[in-house]
Amino acid sequence: MATIVDHEKKKASLFESTQNIIKEALGYLGGDTATYELMKEPLRLLTVRIPVRMDDGTVQVFTGYRAQHNDAVGPTKGGIRFHPDVTEEEVKALSIWMSIKSGITGLPYGGGKGGIQCDPRALSMRELERLSRGYVRAISQLVGPTKDIPAPDVFTNSQIMAWMMDEYSEIREFESPGFITGKPLVLGGSAGRESSTAKGVTIVLREAAKRAGISVEGARVIVQGFGNAGSFLSKFLYEAGAKVVGISDAYGALYDPQGLDIPYLLDRRDSFGTVTNLFKNSISNQELLVQECDILVPAAIENQITEQNAPDIKAKILVEAANGPTTAKATEILTERGVLIVPDVLASAGGVVVSYFEWVQNNQGYYWSEEEVNEKLEKILTQSFQQVYQTSIDKKVNMRLSAYIVGLKRMVEAVKIRGWV
Repeated sequence: MATIVDHEKKKASLFESTQNIIKEALGYLGGDTATYELMKEPLRLLTVRIPVRMDDGTVQVFTGYRAQHNDAVGPTKGGIRFHPDVTEEEVKALSIWMSIKSGITGLPYGGGKGGIQCDPRALSMRELERLSRGYVRAISQLVGPTKDIPAPDVFTNSQIMAWMMDEYSEIREFESPGFITGKPLVLGGSAGRESSTAKGVTIVLREAAKRAGISVEGARVIVQGFGNAGSFLSKFLYEAGAKVVGISDAYGALYDPQGLDIPYLLDRRDSFGTVTNLFKNSISNQELLVQECDILVPAAIENQITEQNAPDIKAKILVEAANGPTTAKATEILTERGVLIVPDVLASAGGVVVSYFEWVQNNQGYYWSEEEVNEKLEKILTQSFQQVYQTSIDKKVNMRLSAYIVGLKRMVEAVKIRGWV
């Protein structure tokens, strides 16, 4: 029971720290108390109970959530995660982060997020399908191509998106590919979607390296996490000539100051991104974070860099590919030490940008090549990085606060123009 309570406290603190930085950012945008009261919580939060008949004939009831932070700029957008530790506080915080990501990248969206408390690894494919379809039935009145557009997230994938799209299309009685993104290509998915988050991290990492006077070619990089984002990122950096000296997964970490053989590790990893259990000389995730490197990329879970280990971080640049990997106190410590932090709401925005491209292609019925997708992604994220970086200099604030200032600006204007505040 203690671990459950601790976990819920972490999620709550994540949400509270998000509210604190929103309040601080609004101070730079001239937002009043009413604007903060509107922005600090999602406009809507739906909690649903989903009965699923299991393969053994029993019925198990799952709890799910869908949060819609703010739709003043446009429909809400955000992923659906399947995880045993999903909480209401987490979903609310993540929906706000999606609003910030959309604001930073100039997308016509507000933020949304969904989740189901479950362990998908313990479910059969048939049980997963029933759960996915049940979730869509439960939230169908609140979502749609012009209302709220879901996408994949932790432990969900293109197959689950396909089931969800099919269920929504059956409910609405017409094909609705624009209802959800992250779909297989054959059902209206976008080229480049699978690797888009990692591609986006690579772009902003390159821009940060330029500002810090570091060449990506030959740079020593540690990537914590070897799932979808971490593995693609390691591959892209290896191909760019970087020396990936450390990677990790749920079971441990590998570190070699001479550089790891990333293609070999990618060939050996299993479907959950696990590879370190094949090696005897592995170290812990926490040990990996404080090893010598030029660039550190936490691409796993939240609260990995805290006030306890922040003084020992040796990287010159920290690029947050994961959601909330660095606590507020650790951000202060690292900023004082001169570490350039590229915050999660900017670094991991590649996924929502290409999700937007998929939605646009679905609405047009016209599809782009992967080269065209990557070219558009490059342009948007390069401009987004420049805007956040310049704002941090102009206002003399760290990159995280700068990202929230940039990300909230259009939404603040929209709620005022609409007459909401």
